[in-house]
Amino acid sequence: MKSEFMPYHFSKQHGIKLPRRSFLGHASLSASVLTFGVTAPGVLCEAASLAKEDRILVVVEMAGGNDGLNTVIPHRDDLYRAARPKIAIDSSDVLAINDELGLHPAMRGMADLLENGQLSIVQGVGYENPNRSHFESMDIWHSCYRKDETRQDGWIGRYLESEGMASLTDPPALHLGKRQQPFALMSRGVRVPSIQSLEQFRLRVADSPDIRNAIRSLSNQSREDATDLLGFVQASSRNALEASERMESAGVKYKPSESYPETALGRQLETVAKLIASGLHTRVYYVRIDGFDTHANQPDAHAVLLRTVGDAVSTLVRDVNAQGDGDRLLVMCFSEFGRRVAENASDGTDHGAAGPVFLAGNGLRSGAVGKHPPLDDLQNGDLLHGVDFRQVYAAVLKDWLKCSIRPVLGADYEPVDVFAGS
Repeated sequence: MKSEFMPYHFSKQHGIKLPRRSFLGHASLSASVLTFGVTAPGVLCEAASLAKEDRILVVVEMAGGNDGLNTVIPHRDDLYRAARPKIAIDSSDVLAINDELGLHPAMRGMADLLENGQLSIVQGVGYENPNRSHFESMDIWHSCYRKDETRQDGWIGRYLESEGMASLTDPPALHLGKRQQPFALMSRGVRVPSIQSLEQFRLRVADSPDIRNAIRSLSNQSREDATDLLGFVQASSRNALEASERMESAGVKYKPSESYPETALGRQLETVAKLIASGLHTRVYYVRIDGFDTHANQPDAHAVLLRTVGDAVSTLVRDVNAQGDGDRLLVMCFSEFGRRVAENASDGTDHGAAGPVFLAGNGLRSGAVGKHPPLDDLQNGDLLHGVDFRQVYAAVLKDWLKCSIRPVLGADYEPVDVFAGS
């Protein structure tokens, strides 16, 4: 979808009369003024005051159902090795979290964050009566409601709306990726762009070399005879041009402190770092990595996936800190469910329930949060959850984004204790 402004001349019968010369400002605008290569016109709104320290949340969706038991590993537990004689990770290979738990050896990036006090691992996250369908479980995580309840919007969309972010000049949130926009970003009042690359999100202007000056002239001219519509077009044109120029200059001004991994996720998170460095006031960035549905031949595939996430996230955290914005950044990595405790006959694991959620950034209570789900107390072969996923959201909302919980989650969930000083 493109957002376009075309020159209109309203007649007296509509109650509005705009001087055509003043409205156009330049003859070249008679064809078209501007368009954005985005999926929604949120950047064309009038600017408003920025919310609560301008903190940033980056959401990394690990789609497919990550095997949390081979991610955060109870490697000293005999029940773990008995349930997974072929795919268990050996104690000598894990990256230590504490005396009982370790990270998968491929998660060196996450282990580095842990050593730096920048990683909180929330254990046993899920919800009551877990659903093993990818689509239904992800919808529950995205909306915070089950299918027999009303799902009109997503939890991030409700956050954006509750904070009045429809009026921000810049997109309040951005989805980076080729797939359909996550339902978590859905809102009835705030439009969120989806882009595949930084190049796609730029101002598209006519061929005339004077078009930008014409837009500036339109947005800056006297308002003594302006109507509300003209004022809207003036503000929209100015804001669109300014946002576009920041986006276009992001790659010029930004110099990464280190190389990002040559993966799709690495490139997406590098784009996030560029946009943060450009001064864009976007509050939420959403990215997704697929492939965690490891029913067969899990060991090698899972190692690649975990390495991809760990390396990309740790690079982002280090880079944004080096750029001076580290105290504004929080990264949350989640999956729609974990896997069964017992391995299957195909050297893989099937759909399960509870799993870990990772939070990365400064100001966290680093380390494992909560108890690892016991392997001798299962529900239909699945780990029991000890933390409702909405308690993680509640912590992010209340302690990080500094907003009320109930308007977003529908109830006052007790925030999980993951932030220092919370």
